[in-house]
Amino acid sequence: MSIPRKPAEIFEGDGNSVLDGEAEVFEKGGNVVTDDFIAGASIALELCKKFNIEIAVLAESSPSCGSSFIYDGSFSGNRTLGTGVTVALLRRHGIQVFSQHEIADAHKAIHATVDFPRRT
Repeated sequence: MSIPRKPAEIFEGDGNSVLDGEAEVFEKGGNVVTDDFIAGASIALELCKKFNIEIAVLAESSPSCGSSFIYDGSFSGNRTLGTGVTVALLRRHGIQVFSQHEIADAHKAIHATVDFPRRT
């Protein structure tokens, strides 16, 4: 996808419904970019596998990275409960995903999965 790119939102669904073929990702103006978002999510998953990443912190509200909320597909600034495409794919593969507003929770998850040496 180009940088910068037009805003994009998931219409009538979330990342899970996009992966299941039940919803599409549209750019403002109407271009369908679903395949681009799925391709980007697949690249993120492959990188997580390659580098043994089990916990990720991604940007909330994005059609790719929203972990709790995404925009509702109307391009009106309204958010709705749901996940982005990348978050949905990562979670389907057992990767824990947190938003930038959940840093403390991500920190706890890291410490729950890694045996850090104690400082003396």
